Amino acid sequence: MDSLTVLATRLGQGLQAAHAQVCTAESCTGGGIAEAITRIAGSSAWFEAGYITYSNAQKTAQLGVPAELFERVGAVSQEVVEAMVRGAQRNSGARFAVAVSGVAGPGGGSPEKPVGTVWLAWGDADQLYSQRCQFAGDRSEVRRQTVERALQGLLRLTAGEKP
Repeated sequence: MDSLTVLATRLGQGLQAAHAQVCTAESCTGGGIAEAITRIAGSSAWFEAGYITYSNAQKTAQLGVPAELFERVGAVSQEVVEAMVRGAQRNSGARFAVAVSGVAGPGGGSPEKPVGTVWLAWGDADQLYSQRCQFAGDRSEVRRQTVERALQGLLRLTAGEKP
């Protein structure tokens, strides 16, 4: 069993024990977090919804991210992923959520946000946490590391810990 499946299995067990559901709001991972969660049999008991909002327009349309944020701070930012979490929770009704936005590469990087820069955010009903990560490797490796970090954070959050 690979590490993502192990993490998703443990997450499902924790969510089931808490009688809670999770949702995802993904950009650079293109649904990879939701895929990892839903590869677990019985995940319909704890997985509520997944939003793949690759474009800024869809982040606004589907998740209510204020359009002005993109001009002010860019899509790969703390403010955007935190707004994505709250929008996903609001739309789905799930107690827990994770959101990601990043530069997976090979292009699209800048001196301020080089390839491998990813912002993640996790939220429950009361808490909201975010983290900037700098992952190494090619596009596939950046995306995989992002999915893994997203699941690790959700696992911690559902256990009552800081992601």
